[in-house]
Amino acid sequence: MRITLIDYGAGNLPSVERAFQRLGAEAERVNTPDSMERAEAIVLPGVGHFAALIRAIDERGLREPLLAAIKRGAPFLGICLGLQALFESSEEAPELPGLALLKGAVRPLPPRVKLPHMGWNQVRSAPASRIFRGLSPDSWFYFAHSYAAMHEGPSVAAFCSHGTDFIAAIESENIWAVQFHPEKSAAPGARVLANFLEFTQ
Repeated sequence: MRITLIDYGAGNLPSVERAFQRLGAEAERVNTPDSMERAEAIVLPGVGHFAALIRAIDERGLREPLLAAIKRGAPFLGICLGLQALFESSEEAPELPGLALLKGAVRPLPPRVKLPHMGWNQVRSAPASRIFRGLSPDSWFYFAHSYAAMHEGPSVAAFCSHGTDFIAAIESENIWAVQFHPEKSAAPGARVLANFLEFTQ
């Protein structure tokens, strides 16, 4: 199955594309509504500011076809800012609505810790999580962010801690998302991407 990479100008898109290609996957960059309507499996990478991502999606007319593709069951993987975009809003840009596929808001990490949260950190994953299949429940991944979702719920597949507990991974039916960067997380990150590829079959 071809992987559709949403190209809105995110700086980490080439490295995500290469990570999938190393696993033997065919990855295609798209930035038009027509391309999104044909998507079989979707990846939304992201770095930077919540407002830049949301505005780019809306200016390209991608919001509705993206939501339609996810709602018809296309496997979806959000990476870093791509996870945060799934929520209703973010305090980083409260005037802009998120994709609202998940309830809740994204909030800043506490100022008492070094920000951005950048580097390797340990996650605590749920034993039954498909995202982390084949990995230790306390594996290490690479993070780079200052905002995060922090609530609990049945869709949370993993937590991490940096000043406070925050969501490291989401798993809800065909929606997967991770706050860390699997493309920068060596063997554990490659395993997460391989698990997503297996999920798309």
